[in-house]
Amino acid sequence: MSKIRFTEPNREILARRDSIINDLTRLVDPAGLITSTDECRAYETDALTAYRKMPLAVVLPKTTEEVSAVLKYCHDTGVKVVPRGAGTSLAGGAIPSEDAVVLGLSKMNRVLAVNYDDRFIRVEAGVTNLSVTAVVAENGFFYAPDPSSQLACTIGGNIANNSGGAHCLKYGVTTNNLLGVRMVLIDGSIIDLGGDYLDSAGLDLLGLVVGSEGQLGIVTEATLRILKSAEGARPVLFGFPSCEGAGKAVADVIAAGIIPVAIEYMDKAAIEICEAFAKAGYPLDVEALLIVEVEGSDAEMDATLADITAIARANGATTVRESRSAIETAAIWKGRKSAFGATGRVADYLCMDGTVPTGKLSYVLAEISKIVQRHGLRVANVFHAGDGNMHPLILYNANDPSQQSKAEAAGDDILRLCVEVGGCLTGEHGVGIEKRDLMRCQFDDADLAQQIRVRAAFDPRWLLNTDKVFPLDFRCQG
Repeated sequence: MSKIRFTEPNREILARRDSIINDLTRLVDPAGLITSTDECRAYETDALTAYRKMPLAVVLPKTTEEVSAVLKYCHDTGVKVVPRGAGTSLAGGAIPSEDAVVLGLSKMNRVLAVNYDDRFIRVEAGVTNLSVTAVVAENGFFYAPDPSSQLACTIGGNIANNSGGAHCLKYGVTTNNLLGVRMVLIDGSIIDLGGDYLDSAGLDLLGLVVGSEGQLGIVTEATLRILKSAEGARPVLFGFPSCEGAGKAVADVIAAGIIPVAIEYMDKAAIEICEAFAKAGYPLDVEALLIVEVEGSDAEMDATLADITAIARANGATTVRESRSAIETAAIWKGRKSAFGATGRVADYLCMDGTVPTGKLSYVLAEISKIVQRHGLRVANVFHAGDGNMHPLILYNANDPSQQSKAEAAGDDILRLCVEVGGCLTGEHGVGIEKRDLMRCQFDDADLAQQIRVRAAFDPRWLLNTDKVFPLDFRCQG
């Protein structure tokens, strides 16, 4: 049986369903309102598919003004709202409730402005992550954050969870690449935070909004930093006979002051799964694999890779394989980017998202193996090693309730371990419902109370993405 609890829906809201739907028809285009059970079923879950709740209705606005009208109505009538991008959340951040309206931003998918001189692009929140780079690539630019779900995930969702990706070791996560947003508050007010440039006067409310998981307001537009592409980029595969050796190599590279574009880690289970799916050319005779990418001129890349290779060899690397063509590079990254989907073909899984100091990687990897074995399950590790953002995939059978409970318990133990060694509960997937009841492992009551006061300043009636992030019992006390 699952440990995750859901609150009982508000029966008064359920009784008013027909009236609420009738009111919503006057606020958005008819094609932007979904009310039938069959059509709503597509919105009953996100990428945390073990949990499902049917929403009251789904609203798909096309403009900021429509978002404002819907939120003002919900505020005035006490209806909960669950914001949704593409539904790729792995923490249950977009799972609705029976008394809530899902407000999806998929129809807000326009590029509004591109400025190459000042290096920014302004887009609506429903634009997909990969589309941003696609727009500017022909002019030699790119958008740095690149989650594995970048083909589907949206900029609004990236902002809500402060998403990262493989190439964020050098360029930072969403908060480091976001210049401004247009956001609608729960009462329908429209505000602009930040701008088109590096900084703006006043309190840094933009930093507060990033990673707030849709609880402070709904972002409808975003101004993003775009970067000039490097002269060249080259990924290299380093194979190791032990997971500990690979983890130590990562720690030594970072400690040496070398900052590649990316350092990704796969253990043997993940290597075999991804190679079978993507035919990426990964070595199958190793226990762990690092994908290290560097960029610059050929001379710069050669020099940096010489230093990294020396460190890898000192930690037992037995395979060193450089990409020498665009085709090889694409294959290497296809394997890594397809890891979650490829694993889903093999077994159900829970994906953890804790972070740890890179100096603790070897220890944590060994402990993760012990934890999962203790619960009688298997694990495939694939993660952003350069910044210590762990993604152990705990494999289980979702049709066996006892295995689901074991997987959740193993996941909790892993996240507690991350906090114990000086890391945190989430690196980029958010808290959602998955980690909500572990927040006390990271924060004491005074910390949580202050966060709740900040949230209440934006949404006093607790209507936006209710029941996410904060422990249910603590919120009731607050």
